Amino acid sequence: MLTLGHVLEALTGYQMAGGAQVISDVVIDSRLCIPGALFVALPGERADGHEYVGEALARGAAAALIQRDLPGDFNILDLRQPITPEQAAKLDAPVCLRVEDCLVALQSLARFWRSRLDLRIVGITGSVGKTTTKELIAAVLRSRYRTLKTEGNLNNEIGLPLTLLKLSETHERAVLEMGFYVPGEIAFLCEIARPHVGVITNVGVAHLGQAGSVEAIAAGKAELVQALPADGTAILNQDDERVRAMANMTRARVLTYGLDPTAHLWASDIEGLGLDGIRFRLHYQRETLTIKVPLLGRHSVHTALRAAAVGLVEGMTWQEILGGLTSSSIQLRLVAVTGPGNSLLLDDTYNASPESVIAALNLLDELEGRRVAVLGDMLELGSFEEQGHRMVGVRAGEVVQELVTLGQRAHWIAEGARESGLAPERIIELENRDEVLRYLQKRIGAGDVILVKGSRSLRMDRIVAALEEGRP
Repeated sequence: MLTLGHVLEALTGYQMAGGAQVISDVVIDSRLCIPGALFVALPGERADGHEYVGEALARGAAAALIQRDLPGDFNILDLRQPITPEQAAKLDAPVCLRVEDCLVALQSLARFWRSRLDLRIVGITGSVGKTTTKELIAAVLRSRYRTLKTEGNLNNEIGLPLTLLKLSETHERAVLEMGFYVPGEIAFLCEIARPHVGVITNVGVAHLGQAGSVEAIAAGKAELVQALPADGTAILNQDDERVRAMANMTRARVLTYGLDPTAHLWASDIEGLGLDGIRFRLHYQRETLTIKVPLLGRHSVHTALRAAAVGLVEGMTWQEILGGLTSSSIQLRLVAVTGPGNSLLLDDTYNASPESVIAALNLLDELEGRRVAVLGDMLELGSFEEQGHRMVGVRAGEVVQELVTLGQRAHWIAEGARESGLAPERIIELENRDEVLRYLQKRIGAGDVILVKGSRSLRMDRIVAALEEGRP
């Protein structure tokens, strides 16, 4: 178990006789503090964690990492100065540990703790599908191993260290999502986490506005396979040419997956079953299996292949792998709920990129009923902004009987739908959530299937919640 002594050793380089206090959790939100927790007072633009140190300790935190002076009477040990054995031996919780930089200290602690643990780590990155892939890989691995996975979207320079610090000596596997925003970020995360297996989902235009180009995004994702050890494994999407090219960028073994029979692990005879999932034939070496998984949309075949590939790499049997793939506990971001008049709402409001919206439209195309898409702006697309929205509009025009758009950028979606042949009177362009909600409340009923999707900042989940609850 992580102890206060471990924290001191990680941040000073010296083993301490004192500090037997077990650290129950490491948090950056004082409201999440439980007895024995370590609170990291990260400075921020909206809120400075130092303002909540007192609250964290009052909730039972054993220690807090701080980087500036605090008003009030706190037990403070300055780790920027040499610590004597006498100070360490007398260390009593609760204590504030003064460091130069709280974020750097958090990362150093995670790096230290990871180095002490004997387990294998799976890293996942890609433009689309990271979270569902993480969930399914964890479900497969849990068929045999005690497994920890990234919770929520803790996939950056703060979230990944927090996840690592939840590991204990009893864990055998960890599945970590790694986000990419700037060059070098994934390399840095890998330096902390030291993954054995790297899974690349795809390279798309999500976050193009920050990265600058698709080539820069590909280079950023490739940092994961470049960081793998020689005895590791890179699991690569054979159907994505930019991911396929990463086979030449790693010293690790390469295992490819996809719909192309040239992949090591591939799928054929794909059958979309709507909300009942998908069925397909899986091929690996001389084996062929027919499986059904509770994932929505044909694009989810790639997700299942990634999880199966990790299971194979980790020495699991097909029985164990299939048990994980067919688990009913798999968490999906796209969920189906009942709407007004017994309509069906497809809530995919977590976020949006051209690839993910088109995948959701493909699922909508598999379902029976009057198909309606409510699509909002997609952000962070940079120079691909107009083209990406128009691409989505073209596909929407091929699938839906009615299109509702939300936001300024979504006007391009409407134009793309008109260009693909959707009648102008079936395209409704609105500017705010309230207008969308009022329109849908008047228009939808039994037999309608409504997809709601847009960038997270639009909070289109509130539209779904209001429709589900029947609120005005």
